[in-house]
Amino acid sequence: MNKAIFGSVVGAILAVSALSSAAVAQERLFDEVRIGVSGSIQSKSTFEKGAFPSATVFFDPFDQRHAQSFMDHMLRPRVHVGAIVSTAGEASQVFAGFTWTAPITDKIFVDLGFGGAFNNGNLDKPNDGPKLGCHVLFHESLGLGYNITNNWRVLATVEHSSNADLCDHNDGLSYAGIAVGYKF
Repeated sequence: MNKAIFGSVVGAILAVSALSSAAVAQERLFDEVRIGVSGSIQSKSTFEKGAFPSATVFFDPFDQRHAQSFMDHMLRPRVHVGAIVSTAGEASQVFAGFTWTAPITDKIFVDLGFGGAFNNGNLDKPNDGPKLGCHVLFHESLGLGYNITNNWRVLATVEHSSNADLCDHNDGLSYAGIAVGYKF
């Protein structure tokens, strides 16, 4: 996959989220849209240069919005789809999976995500960033967020993608960053 494809994916996510505003009056298709930026947090030999903008769309098919107890929140994950794009020719990826959100207080919450990702990164070349071993990876994320209003939120995020040693190389991709979300 090249930058044009990833740009198209991110553009499509943003366009669909903008169009969903009109649909909110009828029925909520999207639960949240997040835009963020992160950087590599890997060691010297697997460090990736540049910034990594991201876009993620969340859906709420299990009605997490109305969950009351902690167990209710755990039994009602949201579905997410997104992309992380390299600005420096490093690995980019598209991902999808489930996100569990647990409120700590009325304003502070924790997100935990798990799913799969597809990347265009280096599989096994030495001295060319992390060796990923295969293009299909597991994708995990963790976020600590703050609800500014009922709609706007900010998060500190950590994301990791790797193949769990299912392929010959498994350096993985790891990022830390910030994100801004809008809940519909």
